[in-house]
Formats: sequence, structure tokens, C-alpha cells
Amino acid sequence: MTSESKVGKNRKKTGGRTGGTPNKATQQAREAIALFVDGNAHRLTEWLDTVANGDPENDIKPNPAKAFELFQSVVEYHVPKLARTEVTGADQGPVEMVVTWASGK
Repeated sequence: MTSESKVGKNRKKTGGRTGGTPNKATQQAREAIALFVDGNAHRLTEWLDTVANGDPENDIKPNPAKAFELFQSVVEYHVPKLARTEVTGADQGPVEMVVTWASGK
């Protein structure tokens, strides 16, 4: 919800957090997750290796694709996904490239 819809179109927002500032609970949750992941990184490696290589004693078949999928899902919490960007030319048209060759002089 934007500040405009809360306050109205004719008044400016006063007080509160500035745009883009996470609230306290969100910040604490992110810190807790990061602390948990950092404290269990060595175990995470073992778990992923078990999934990738299997564990015959516990009847777990090797599944490297699943291990990679799990790794990607964990990485998202530490490395945020980047937004897609689109490069366009003038007036949202195609990008024009002009290539010239340097003379051999």
C-alpha cells in the first residue's frame, strides 16, 4: 500500500519509515535465518552430499539433481534474485549497433 492511498492524494506522508526500509520484525527474521544458516553451514554440506550421493544404509538413492535444487533454494536467502532488465533502443525500439573497423595505417 502506498503512502498516497493511506493519507490521501492531497496530503504528504509525515512520520514513519522511509520507503524501502524493512520493518523491525522482517529485519530480525532475516538476521535469525542468516545466523542459523551460518551456524549450520557444515551440516548443510553433509546433508546435500547425502542427497547427491545417496545413503544405502538409510535406503536413500543418489539424486544430484535434487541436491542442486535444494542448494539453489537455500542460496536464495543469502543472495537475492536480481530483477530482469530489458535493454531497448530509442522509443522502446531495437538496439542499433554500429561497428566500424580501424584502418590498418
